[in-house]
Amino acid sequence: MNRERTREKILAAALKLFSQRGFLGAATRQIAREAGVAEVTLFRHFGSKEKLFEAVIRGRSFLPAMKGLLPGLEQVGYEEALLTIARRFLATLDERSDLIRIMLSERHSYPAAVKDIFRGMLGEVFALLAGYFRRMQCGGTLRAFDPDEAARAFLGALFAYVHGLGFFFEDTADRRRRERFAAEFVRLFVEGTLERRTPGEQRGKPARRGREAKAGAQPSGSRTR
Repeated sequence: MNRERTREKILAAALKLFSQRGFLGAATRQIAREAGVAEVTLFRHFGSKEKLFEAVIRGRSFLPAMKGLLPGLEQVGYEEALLTIARRFLATLDERSDLIRIMLSERHSYPAAVKDIFRGMLGEVFALLAGYFRRMQCGGTLRAFDPDEAARAFLGALFAYVHGLGFFFEDTADRRRRERFAAEFVRLFVEGTLERRTPGEQRGKPARRGREAKAGAQPSGSRTR
């Protein structure tokens, strides 16, 4: 068995057992047995249980998906880009629902190193989305707002929606309902963040406002001679 294949088998086994038993409940010897390797082989590849957990979280979370989406986002419209992100994020939450559920239940008992791993992964995801917002602001597409807080609000609302359904004993597997929510939520988010321009500005001619507009206006009833 080559090294890369062994590594993938260990990661798959770790994802399965972490999803079933959590970080605290899954022992490395159980993960090694599930992968069909010796425990020493597991440590040779990952060094520690924490490092193995980090590899699972970083490789099987939304982070690699977000990195893959980014290159194409600025080639499409703003609303389409956000809808693409929302759909993929919701799909990841669905795919990793067991792992997320058990992580939420045991997170207060995690050692500091594991909490740092999780914070680091989330921080990268938020930073990627915030960077996209900043580039769109620099291009004049978006109005002024805090990109970091907006990234947290965007993904946080999607996360809360999915896990809120479970909390209220509603059907979390209804994909059509999630799609409707994603479309409506993205529409509202776009309405709140998109830079609004006057008809004159949209044609490339800045519209006059305030005192400038008043100064250039002809008095009522006057004629140009």
